[in-house]
Amino acid sequence: MFSARQIAFIALRDVHKGAFVDVALDRALQKYNSKSSLADNERRLVTELVYGCVRRQRTLDYFIDVLGKKKAHQQPKDLRTILHIGLYQLMYQDRIPASAAVNTTVELAKDNGFVQLAPVVNGMLRSFIREGEKQKGEGLGVLYSFPDWIIDVWVKQFGEEETEKLCQWMNQTPTIDLRVNLLRATIREVETAFYDSNIKYEKLTYLPQALRLIGSNGAIQNLPGYEQGWWSVQDSSAQLVAHLLDPQPGEVIIDACAAPGGKTTHIAELMGDEGKIWACDRTASRLRKLEENARRLQLKSIEIFTGDSRSLREFINSADRVLVDAPCSGLGTLHRHADARWRQTPESVEELAVLQRELLSNTAKYVKPGGVLVYATCTLHPLENETVIESFLVANPNWEIEAPSINSFLNKYIMPQGWLKVVPHQHNMDGFFMTRLRKSNNSQ
Repeated sequence: MFSARQIAFIALRDVHKGAFVDVALDRALQKYNSKSSLADNERRLVTELVYGCVRRQRTLDYFIDVLGKKKAHQQPKDLRTILHIGLYQLMYQDRIPASAAVNTTVELAKDNGFVQLAPVVNGMLRSFIREGEKQKGEGLGVLYSFPDWIIDVWVKQFGEEETEKLCQWMNQTPTIDLRVNLLRATIREVETAFYDSNIKYEKLTYLPQALRLIGSNGAIQNLPGYEQGWWSVQDSSAQLVAHLLDPQPGEVIIDACAAPGGKTTHIAELMGDEGKIWACDRTASRLRKLEENARRLQLKSIEIFTGDSRSLREFINSADRVLVDAPCSGLGTLHRHADARWRQTPESVEELAVLQRELLSNTAKYVKPGGVLVYATCTLHPLENETVIESFLVANPNWEIEAPSINSFLNKYIMPQGWLKVVPHQHNMDGFFMTRLRKSNNSQ
């Protein structure tokens, strides 16, 4: 039998060896849950412990440094992981009694080869209970567990007070939003099916196709309407992108960075599935998920194209609209990708910005004179957003920013420069940046 904490430890051990957190968690649950038959609440505890410990890694290490005789990086790696699990429960899990958190962590240490160090684990955790709250670290990075360079980027944009609110928001458990496929079902039909199945949700009135699930409702694929193609999982801010593109029936659209396909299928839905959408990505395996979703949603207008969108000469001057949903650092979605804050660096952001500028410059050639290009990222870093657009416009005077129509629901996100920015703690959804660009009619 494997307890929830033991399975969480196994997953976290893999993460600390370099595995992506979602991969490590899925692997541990698949391998060991069948041997333990965890109840739903225990599976949720595993998930919370794994994602929570990864998110709060810097803060947890700070307290190990304060409470222990050895610094966090000097501890045996597996013992450090066990201490993370114990401290996380004490600091962030109000429903777990402190005594239970301590006792189960001590047993976890014993079960994983640290019998002699179990008293040390017990002592550190009990020291935290007695005096841990007095030992708060200085700075937003330690307090909310972010690298200092990310804090600096956000403070320059939003100021310290707003950055603290953003950090708090990013450490929440993420919500799950759905986008109703209006070609297959109405909002009312989906709501009725959810109500009849006791699925808790709320309607997002600021988006025409969006519902937000509340609490735990089991596996997504088991919810009513999934197999019938009534809806897709897509965060509400990501749903804004296709609306900004504003595709029309019968047009030729290129989605230059299409995989895994959430925005591609949304474009098809908004076009009434009439026209042609070229879904491009340089990795064929990443496009398979798109094909699966297109089949489930019963969409026929999407054509798969494997290739690097920086060099597809066959598409020059062929598209009415192009979407560049560019690869980015994901600083607007750090609550969903718990380990991304530790994987990205200032250097990786600079490398991504080079790729983004190349993508924008080359895909602009695919747009017909008078056509539209939308550039979008799910990051909150000016080097990947504002700077990319500004440099493109300097180099391409035949293009200009085009704001949404005056009565569009998108205008609540518009900035004075004409681009749109979704700020998570202000808008309660993933961080996003997006700009609609119009090519002049007399362009060659």
